[in-house]
Amino acid sequence: MDFEWIAIALGDIAWISMAFVLGLAARALGLPPLVGFLATGFLLNAQGIASGEMLQKLSDLGITLLLFIVGLKLNLRTLIRPQVWAVTSLHSTAVVAVFGLAIYALALMKLPFLDGLDFWRSLLIAFALSFSSTVFVVKALEERGEMAALHGRIAIGILIVQDIAAVVFLAFSIGKLPTFWAVGVLLLIPLRPLLHLLLQRVGHGELLILYGFLLALGGAEAFELVGLKGDLGALILGVLIASNPKADELAKAMLGFKDLFLLGFFLSIGLSGQLTAEAVIAGALLTPFIVLKSGLFFALLSLFRLRARTALLASINLTNYSEFGLIVIAIGVANGWIAADWLIVMAISLSLSFVVAARLSAAGHRLYDEHRPRWKRLQRDNLVAEDRLLDIQGARIAIIGMGGIGTGAYDNMRTQFGDAVVGVDIDPVTVRNQQETGRRVLRGDPSDADFWDRVQATDELEMVMLALPIFASNMAVLEQLRAASFGGKVAVTAKFQDEVEALKEAGATTVFNVYTEAGAGFAAHVIARHDPDRAEDGTGRF
Repeated sequence: MDFEWIAIALGDIAWISMAFVLGLAARALGLPPLVGFLATGFLLNAQGIASGEMLQKLSDLGITLLLFIVGLKLNLRTLIRPQVWAVTSLHSTAVVAVFGLAIYALALMKLPFLDGLDFWRSLLIAFALSFSSTVFVVKALEERGEMAALHGRIAIGILIVQDIAAVVFLAFSIGKLPTFWAVGVLLLIPLRPLLHLLLQRVGHGELLILYGFLLALGGAEAFELVGLKGDLGALILGVLIASNPKADELAKAMLGFKDLFLLGFFLSIGLSGQLTAEAVIAGALLTPFIVLKSGLFFALLSLFRLRARTALLASINLTNYSEFGLIVIAIGVANGWIAADWLIVMAISLSLSFVVAARLSAAGHRLYDEHRPRWKRLQRDNLVAEDRLLDIQGARIAIIGMGGIGTGAYDNMRTQFGDAVVGVDIDPVTVRNQQETGRRVLRGDPSDADFWDRVQATDELEMVMLALPIFASNMAVLEQLRAASFGGKVAVTAKFQDEVEALKEAGATTVFNVYTEAGAGFAAHVIARHDPDRAEDGTGRF
C-alpha cells in the first residue's frame, strides 16, 4: 500500500494548524480570518516550504464550490442591468488605460521591477489589477448577511462580468480554443427541468449535499472536457437551478465545505513565490491604486442613478485586487511576457488589498452614516426605482426578515393586529414570493440609516421584530435604531446565549432564543390545538 499520502496530509495538517492560530489572531484584530491564512502562506514560504498536492486540490475545489454557490444566488436579471454590464465595461476600460499608462510612466523612470517594461506589458499588468476578488467579496457579504442587498447584488453582478472577461482572456492566452463539442453545453438548458426535479427529490440531508457536489464538480468537468474553463461550468450549473425554492437551502448546506476548501486557496497564494524586499516594496506601491478603482466605481454607479449609499457600499466591496489577477500574471509568466517575480508582487498587492478592504468593509456603514450629507450631494435625483426609499405605509409593527421565523411571526401578529403589521425583507425574490401569498411585505434594507430616518419622521412605528438569521445583521439594525433614536420596542431572535446578552446590551427590549425556547413554543402550540377543558380527563392525559 502506498503511504505517501500520509506524509502529504501530515505536512498540510501543520499548515492548517498554523493557519488556525493566525486566523484567530486576525479575527482578534478585527480582520477576517482569511488575512491570517494569507500571512500563514507567506511565513511558510519564507521558510522554504512549498505547496503540497493536498493543498492545491483543496484550493481548486474551494474556488469551484465558491462559483457554484455564487451561481445559486445569482439572478440573471442583475447582469443585464446597465449598472452592472455598462459600469463594468467602462470601469475595466478606464482602469486598464489609466493604470497601464501610469505603470509605463514609472517603467520609463527605471523603478525596480518596472524597468524594461514596454507599453503592452504594462497594459497586461493593469488588466490583472482591474479585477476585484470574488472570493473576498462573497465571504464579506455572507458574514454581514448582505448577499441579497441591492449593493451586494450589484457588486456580485460586476464580479461575474469580470470573471467572464477573465475566462475569455484565459481561453485565448493559453492558445486553447473550445472544441467543436463546446456547443453541447447548450443541452444543459433543456435539462434544467430534470435538474430541478432531482433537487426536489433529494430531501434535506446528505443526498442534498452530495447532489450539490455532483452539480458543481460535474459541471466543472463537463466544461473542461470541451475546452472551457471548469469553474465557469460550476457557475452555470448553479445559475440553472437558482430559481428553485430549495436553491437557498442547498447553498447554506454547502457553505461550510466551501469555507474549508478555500483555506487551501488562501494558503497557496502566500506560497506562490519567494519573498524579497524589492517584491514587498513593489507590491506595496501598487496597493494604493485600489483607492482609484473604488473612486471610479462610485462615480460610475452614481452616474447610473444608484443612491449614494448603494454606490458607496458596492464600491467598498470592490476595493481590492483579485485572485484572477494572479492567474493573469501566471499566464504572462508562463508565456514569457513578464518576469516571474511579478507573481509574488501581485500576491503581495492582493494580500495588502485584502487588509485594506477588510477595514473598509467593516466600516462601510459607519463611513456613510457619519458623512451622509456629503454623500447625498453626489447622488442624482432620478434614482432607479429599486433604490428609492421604502414607505412602510402607516404600519405600527414591522417584522424585519421574512424567512421561516419571520413569516410565522408575521402571520401571528397579523391575526391580532391586522393591517398595522408589515413585513420587510432585503431579498427581492423573498418579497415577491411573500406578496404572491397575500402577505403585506415590502423590500427594504434594515441596515440602511436613510430608511430608519424616514420611518422615524412618520412617528408611527411602535415595534420592530428582528428575525434576521445572522447575528451581525441584527446588531447592525440595532445600531441604526439607536442612531435614529427609535423609542419603540425592539424584539430580536438569537441562536446562542452569548448573543442574547450582546443583543440586550445593544438595545433589544426582548430577545427570543430560537433554540432554548423552541420546546416551550412547541408545547404551547400543542396545547392551543387541543382544548384542555374538554380533552383532559383529570389524570393529566388528553
